[in-house]
Amino acid sequence: MPFAKLGLSPQLIQAVTELGYTTPTPIQKQAIPLILSGKDLIATAQTGTGKTAAFVLPILEGFNRTQRHREQAPLRGKRIRALILVPTRELAVQVTASIADYSKHLELSSMAVYGGVDTEPQKQRLIEGIDILVATPGRLLDLAHQRAVHFDELKVLVLDEADRMVDMGFAGHINKIIERLPENRQNLLFSATMTDDVRALAYDFSDSKMTDLAAEIAISPNIRAAANIKQWLITVDKDTKSALLSHLIQTQNWDQALIFIEKKHGAAKLVDQLAKRGIQADSIHGDRSQAMREKILTQFKSGELKYLVATGIAARGLDIGELSRVVNYDLPFKPEEYIHRIGRTGRAGATGEAISFVAMGDFKNLCAIESRLKHVIDRKEITGFPVRKTVPISILNYVRKSNR
Repeated sequence: MPFAKLGLSPQLIQAVTELGYTTPTPIQKQAIPLILSGKDLIATAQTGTGKTAAFVLPILEGFNRTQRHREQAPLRGKRIRALILVPTRELAVQVTASIADYSKHLELSSMAVYGGVDTEPQKQRLIEGIDILVATPGRLLDLAHQRAVHFDELKVLVLDEADRMVDMGFAGHINKIIERLPENRQNLLFSATMTDDVRALAYDFSDSKMTDLAAEIAISPNIRAAANIKQWLITVDKDTKSALLSHLIQTQNWDQALIFIEKKHGAAKLVDQLAKRGIQADSIHGDRSQAMREKILTQFKSGELKYLVATGIAARGLDIGELSRVVNYDLPFKPEEYIHRIGRTGRAGATGEAISFVAMGDFKNLCAIESRLKHVIDRKEITGFPVRKTVPISILNYVRKSNR
């Protein structure tokens, strides 16, 4: 099915064609017609399935139609027509870039607001009004308290990466934002997983109880890793991890790698350890300024920087394109987080590689991940790196008794 059959205008068809899109993904096929019909929507789709276009394209189409038919009044100052809430600054930048790509043949405006940067330029841009605003919850509340943005002309609300926002503790912020919005609006919720907490958030999305009225879509609801990602692991003692990583980079001639680590102080330490072995890397984490993070990400995307160490804050906000591999230097606690991390590679049908370092203390996490995958991950031994603390063979029917 071509995009033209989804009810999109020639300008949007031209934009997606120029971006190399040929046929809609499953989430796009199902979501775009429903959103264009005005329905509220709860959609579950894993990362890399094209969900940003699934909600952005119909929002743009709807605004373009009303503008073309002169049904849309001029936008007043400090007003917005659509609000897309996202959990991280990186994702705000990424979604806004996608909106700009899709809307380049339309006369519609968009911008991102997020913390870590000066509010004044954001307030100045909002003065004339913006059709689509992408925002992190904290910064949006700040701007609302300063009366820099008003919501009385809002038509569409999108919660993107809803499960991630719940995990990061934004549910309270979101509820405060929703209290400020007009009741007569379209509600769209997109999430990689549909947990009880996410469903509770959807239930409170509107006074009409969204879950009773909304359409629901589930694409790969039992979240799995993409088949085109080659996964393998190395069992390792914690005190030899950095040496092992350096060895792999140098002996296997890795062209590029996104390396995930749990703690921000560990990220800086690992960058220093790699530097001592002649490997140039850099890191992004919550303590780095937004300007520095954007600079580093630009260098990584261009290939100028080959090795990027990142905490989980970047797991869903990065879209590198043809990223060769992802390394779980620290194995994540949640299986869903593992899926999201390795989903940074192997995008848009390309092949990718995901390597995980697994120490004895990671055994329960590994079992939970492999139980979700429904298969054990291939293990490899690296000459010169014997393991003192052996990691047992995984238990595929393992059920975690409690969360930490």
